[in-house]
Amino acid sequence: MTVTGTLRMNRGLESSRNEAAFELDEIVVGKDVLELISSAMYVDPMTVYREYVQNAADAIDLARQQGNLGEDEPGKVDISIDPATRTVRIRDNGSGIAWADFARRLTALGGSSKRGTSARGFRGVGRLAGLGYAQELIFRSRVSTEDKVSELRWDCRRLKAALRSADDLTGVDGLIRSVASLHQVDAGDYPSRFFEVELKGMIRLRSDRLMGANAIAEYLSQVAPVPFSPEFRFGAQITAALKPYVDLSELEIRIEGIEGPVYRPHRDSFEFADKQHIAFNSVQIQEIPGMDGDLAAIAWVLHHDYEGAVPSATLSKGLRLRSGNVQVGENNLLEELFPETRFNSWSVGEVHIFDRRIVPNGRRDHFEQNPHYHNLINQLTPTAREIARLCRTSSIRRKWLREFDAHRNAVSEKLDIATQGSLPGAELQKIVASTEASLSRMESIANMELLQDDAPDQLQPIVFDMRERIGGLSIEETLKTSPLSKMTATDRSMYERLFSLVYECSANRIAAKSLVDRMIIKLTNEL
Repeated sequence: MTVTGTLRMNRGLESSRNEAAFELDEIVVGKDVLELISSAMYVDPMTVYREYVQNAADAIDLARQQGNLGEDEPGKVDISIDPATRTVRIRDNGSGIAWADFARRLTALGGSSKRGTSARGFRGVGRLAGLGYAQELIFRSRVSTEDKVSELRWDCRRLKAALRSADDLTGVDGLIRSVASLHQVDAGDYPSRFFEVELKGMIRLRSDRLMGANAIAEYLSQVAPVPFSPEFRFGAQITAALKPYVDLSELEIRIEGIEGPVYRPHRDSFEFADKQHIAFNSVQIQEIPGMDGDLAAIAWVLHHDYEGAVPSATLSKGLRLRSGNVQVGENNLLEELFPETRFNSWSVGEVHIFDRRIVPNGRRDHFEQNPHYHNLINQLTPTAREIARLCRTSSIRRKWLREFDAHRNAVSEKLDIATQGSLPGAELQKIVASTEASLSRMESIANMELLQDDAPDQLQPIVFDMRERIGGLSIEETLKTSPLSKMTATDRSMYERLFSLVYECSANRIAAKSLVDRMIIKLTNEL
């Protein structure tokens, strides 16, 4: 930006300290501002899809308000992908833009007509998100009263060349005129009312995510205003809680190459190849008050066993923020609310904000910092702490259950050795007596208040059954029925000593017992 001034000496511009004031004669907005508000504004290239789907949602809402789209008629967004030409087209059945407004609205920078309305986007820059990721960006639209389709083409290669050139001092206005061209084309097979964005010659990123149907579907399932899957049993309950306050504007998004519409990623449970399993057992819905006592947001959290971090493959981990039913930021935006940030990744939930004073920033990767946003964070902090408490409680519970299982396995191993009959009576007595310490510890764990909600009917019977087995064990009867009973006293004593050494020297009692079992079978076959 260049600023020049001319000294004016009239009294109206003199300061109270008798200093001369200057009037600004010229303000130059350089071409680089176009790069700053387009590709340079977004960190994740996939944001392109969020911006265009968000604009589609606003257009579909407007079409409903105008009576051009029935309440029961779905708002549709169709995404087609042509790998041969590396072209992606995003088309909606929203209000469209009439020819009289088309050029002005699509070339205006930061002059959106949505400001002051309930629309999601209002800064007038999101439509430029594709400039940095394609060779050509094309907007087309039509309203039902027009016979022609309006078309605006941006030559992105020429734009990038002009931005790189140090000699080209063209301002924003001149640069747009040099790279954008306006047309009217025959309606042909185009719908009577639509808006579409076509990105031709998409750049190739790592994994080519911008052209991958599955990658696009996974991304939009998380950020876009799409419905919950019919297979998600808590979906209807969450939707019913949100509808009175949040215009969900759920879209039917269909992506070429993907069967069926895009749904939110939440499911009742998830199974993974590594046998990891997560199942949701309840949903908690919470109203968040604003600074004036009115309702500012609604949060919902899915509860599970909190056995660890929710796998990234679920596409749903973390407590997330949404405005206008569009996700703002990533899944880690609220992790600092948790006493331990790692517990955010153990949680699954969302906060739907409808207080219009809580405003997403320009990049939609966070919110503008103001008292209303800080109040929201303060109100959410107890929720994050409660999730952290559940995580810690679950971790402690699993620790005690692991210890219970360790003692149970130890008692079972000793009982198996005692009933094997391979050791002398005195050692069998010691083994049986040594189980008491483990049984007492098991009893203590089974009676812990922490485990009463989910384990009393499981743990106490195990302890009781093991005490019954030990009480019914007769050392004399075991020695009489031992496979070694057919040996001479000398031979039996020798083998008992040998087997004692096997158990004594082995680090694994199960492996030792298996070895002794095979040796006994071999010996008894030779008797």
